[in-house]
Amino acid sequence: MDLLFEFFSLQDPNIRYVLAGTILLGVSAGALGCFAILRRRALVGDAVAHAILPGVCLAFIIAGGKDPLMLILGAFVFGLLSMVTMDFITRNSRIAPDASIGMVLSVFFGLGVVLLTFIQTTGYVDQSGLDDFLFGQAAAMIGHDVLVFGGLSLLILIIIIIVFKELKLISFDPSYARSIGYPVKRMEFLLALLMVLTITAGIQAVGVVLMASMLIIPAAAARYWTDSLRVMLLIAAGVGAMSGVTGSFISYTAPAMPTGPWMVVSAALIFALSFLLAPGKGEIARHFQKVRLSHKVACENVLKTLYAMEEEDGRTDRVRPGNELRKRRHLARRKLKKVLSTLLRKKLITWFGGTPDGYLLTPAGRKEAKRLVRVHRLWEQYLSQHLQIAEDHVHDDAESMEHLITSEIEAELRKSLGSPPLDPHKSTIPYDSDEENTDNGTTGLKSRRKGGTS
Repeated sequence: MDLLFEFFSLQDPNIRYVLAGTILLGVSAGALGCFAILRRRALVGDAVAHAILPGVCLAFIIAGGKDPLMLILGAFVFGLLSMVTMDFITRNSRIAPDASIGMVLSVFFGLGVVLLTFIQTTGYVDQSGLDDFLFGQAAAMIGHDVLVFGGLSLLILIIIIIVFKELKLISFDPSYARSIGYPVKRMEFLLALLMVLTITAGIQAVGVVLMASMLIIPAAAARYWTDSLRVMLLIAAGVGAMSGVTGSFISYTAPAMPTGPWMVVSAALIFALSFLLAPGKGEIARHFQKVRLSHKVACENVLKTLYAMEEEDGRTDRVRPGNELRKRRHLARRKLKKVLSTLLRKKLITWFGGTPDGYLLTPAGRKEAKRLVRVHRLWEQYLSQHLQIAEDHVHDDAESMEHLITSEIEAELRKSLGSPPLDPHKSTIPYDSDEENTDNGTTGLKSRRKGGTS
């Protein structure tokens, strides 16, 4: 608790420098990473992050020391060069984009390691701590470093806010942006420029090896919580800032622990929680959605089976034993019991005791079952008539689609098909009574279907 109070009281100037730098870095990287994720450029960020190492080393050699402005300039030049190289290879050769990314990443990073080794073996006076740029060393930042790197992060945030509308458009629909006169090429170049600047700004705190993680992980975590880009940017920035605070605190309490890797670990933990717990898109929520959908489909299939039995013998007053339902639908006893319990609770079926005991459709259940059979057979007719699919190939597709077709889609199907009386298997399509007279003006729809079910 003493360490916690000492850290968040911000009395130590070094804590203020580190915290300000890591928060600004986390916010800018998280926000920009959203556009990288949406435009599927995450691996490009990883390649650029590794490719700036030779720029840092060359800037150090030229400047003769660790001048932050020179290091930023060298990193920026080589980051931009790596992006141009990847684009050139992809455009002028048969090499796939992912292969060009791998080539640039390995070659540039290998060159950086060679230069770093050269610096360390030639006795440069100010070489101490230069290898911290591999994994970052936020604790080594001083006021001047924070002004340079933090100011760069702040500049990136301001640019994102100013051109948010344009970046949003080219991220989702670049073709439309091009058609209405947007300078798509220039905006793509600006986005690449911002990515290079963000990675450059993070080399002191996180290092070239892990900087791509701060671009990707907060944005990926934010994507689980929302479908709005604006909200996604805010969440990603928050995750980045929280990772910066957590990494800085752990590094403060355990000086042997570098800040950068712990920032990445913190962001990864938040991503893991998002992956599991996010409502709607998290794995736990998706699991329960699948369970609910599976149960809904099973309930609807049982309703269809009861309706099919009524079609076969023309009897709406005959009880249907549970064992016969289970055999027809191939359901386990426990699952069938759960399905029947749900249908009873919703008053779609009713149970009759006696000999034999069994189930009957209620008027509401018969109406729902009729709707399911109707959309099934309409979809079969659509596939056969409009897509020219053979009659014996349409059933399985309709079996899955019937659970997804809404009333609006059904109306469009009927309009497109002209409310046909029969499906491709010559089975009656069961419209409601008032619809039979309105749509067809015949008594043909009232005939009972003989034989098997569609």
